[in-house]
Amino acid sequence: MGDVFRALADPTRRAILDELQEHSGQTLFELINRLVTRHGLSSTRQAVSQHLAVLEAVGLVRTRREGRYKFHELDTAPLRAITERWRPTSETGPEEDPCGSP
Repeated sequence: MGDVFRALADPTRRAILDELQEHSGQTLFELINRLVTRHGLSSTRQAVSQHLAVLEAVGLVRTRREGRYKFHELDTAPLRAITERWRPTSETGPEEDPCGSP
């Protein structure tokens, strides 16, 4: 889980995830163009590729190949695992703090 937090700490990676959430199945070239035009980021192809590799390694990005093209898609499963970790176990809501705090 710590790797997911480290991956999310980088603003370029968060921008990549934002773009994949808005438009899934983008190629590296499409992502670079969107990062430049929509976020003002001027990362190299290699830099964006490395960011994608980090995101893929922690499970936030999945890839699929079609011919010579590689398409990138957002996978929110690691984020759901994080939220589930701290979700209250009771269906009626969080347990009351014994100190009286809400």
